[in-house]
Amino acid sequence: MTDTHLDDTAFDDIAFDDIAFDALKAELDAWVRGPGEVWAERIEAEGDVPRELYDELRERGWLSLAAPVALGGRGIPFSRYLELLEIVSRSHGSIRMLVHVNNGLWRALEPFVDDAQRELLRHSVSGEALIAFTLTEATAGTGTDIRSTVRREGDDYVLNGEKHLITFGVKCDYWLLFARLEGTSTADGAAGTVALLVPNSGIPGIEVIDDSDTMGVRGTDHAVLRFRDARVPVSARVGQEGEGLAVALGGFLLPSRVSVAMSAVGLAERAQELAVDYALTRETFGKRLAERPVIQAYLAENYADIAAARALVLEAARAYEEGRADAGALSSASKIVAVDMLARVTDKALQVHGGQGYWRRNPIERVYRDARAQRFEEGTNEIQKTVVAREVLKRAAAHPRKDPA
Repeated sequence: MTDTHLDDTAFDDIAFDDIAFDALKAELDAWVRGPGEVWAERIEAEGDVPRELYDELRERGWLSLAAPVALGGRGIPFSRYLELLEIVSRSHGSIRMLVHVNNGLWRALEPFVDDAQRELLRHSVSGEALIAFTLTEATAGTGTDIRSTVRREGDDYVLNGEKHLITFGVKCDYWLLFARLEGTSTADGAAGTVALLVPNSGIPGIEVIDDSDTMGVRGTDHAVLRFRDARVPVSARVGQEGEGLAVALGGFLLPSRVSVAMSAVGLAERAQELAVDYALTRETFGKRLAERPVIQAYLAENYADIAAARALVLEAARAYEEGRADAGALSSASKIVAVDMLARVTDKALQVHGGQGYWRRNPIERVYRDARAQRFEEGTNEIQKTVVAREVLKRAAAHPRKDPA
């Protein structure tokens, strides 16, 4: 499943090359519709992402689109990278997941790594090393309430606790892992948190449980990780003690939420495409579905839904690029709108297919299942609404309206 592809240095120049970018988009779209669909069928049949697929994405440079040239990436601006992710997201959920995570994780690490860790970061950007973001816990949220702990003993940290829902946690080369210093509590906020780059190399005291049997995004591995007095060298720490959540939240989650929102747009576009194609070919009682007003209404509503969500996602991306004060609220708002849109669009697209859409032989069935994952990826909509409401109220308190005299 290989053919010629663009030179990875196409975007090294300071001036963005729109012609090369358009060629890259066309290349990516052709791959998604051709070899990507063959890979999707294999992933669904085998329940696993073959190593050859990962290697192909790496060799094409699609795992290093967004990272700076200085790290070995192609330096594509964030809002333009999202146009590429939009295309990738029309493919299988596991393919999208690989491209999305590898093109974003460097943001968490880059401001904090030392020289030795920077070399590992380069290998991550190139796709030679896979790092799993390891924050979520079964008995806590994904913020200052984390309960996994470390205590310092000489040149080691002794790690205890458990993580779950860790994407790529089984097959990864390293876990970017977050814990709390023993003796600190949630009352200390972020001050007691630590980030560690821990190799997935059979360290005594670390148990890796494969928990990959999911509804959708089949093939992507997920892990439950258990730590029992596992010793990790202090040199594995990223940043300083107390900077753990800064690593986790500072450069990663905000743009990653926008990326998830755009992935929802791309998948919705695929669902709409499938619905339109089916409506144009399927006949009932002597008429094509596309001639029936109720089907036309579904397709029109989907079109409007997708266009509105896409516009908000791109506005959130621009806010992030410009460092605007509303970037965080727009990031969460774009995810709220996009994933709710995706649920509506995929439901209507499946309904257009009627009973046929319920069978696995039809691509809309896989799209429908994959769409559910975005609802909780990078934080549920319930959490996003809290983030947005906090910002709205904060802004109102800082600039109270004056009643007219």
